[in-house]
Amino acid sequence: QVRLAESGGGLVQPGGSLRLSCAASGDIFDINTMAWYRQAPGKQRELVASIAFNYNTNYADFVKGRFTISRDNAKNTILLQMDSLKPEDTARYYCHVDRIRETSKTPLYDVWGQGTQVTVSS
Repeated sequence: QVRLAESGGGLVQPGGSLRLSCAASGDIFDINTMAWYRQAPGKQRELVASIAFNYNTNYADFVKGRFTISRDNAKNTILLQMDSLKPEDTARYYCHVDRIRETSKTPLYDVWGQGTQVTVSS
């Protein structure tokens, strides 16, 4: 089973920046859209940004102009550069891949990481 490992979370002051990283490990034959979601206490998990294998990106309105998602297909990694952070960005951030498989003969499945905590507070 492919696993996702996130890193880069932490505590930052409002207006500050953080960069999250997510790396997929294991045998990977196909990997499709990779994305970042977040979930704050008492709220539903929501999409932050996604990036397809062809590098097409999609952003939630609440992060447009502040966050940038990027991808390295050779390393099966994505980054989320978060600038101008606000207290309402405080949440646990999860990496997700919508379709992945280890060989051409195994089924596609989706996978989630364990998440990394981002706290924006003065």
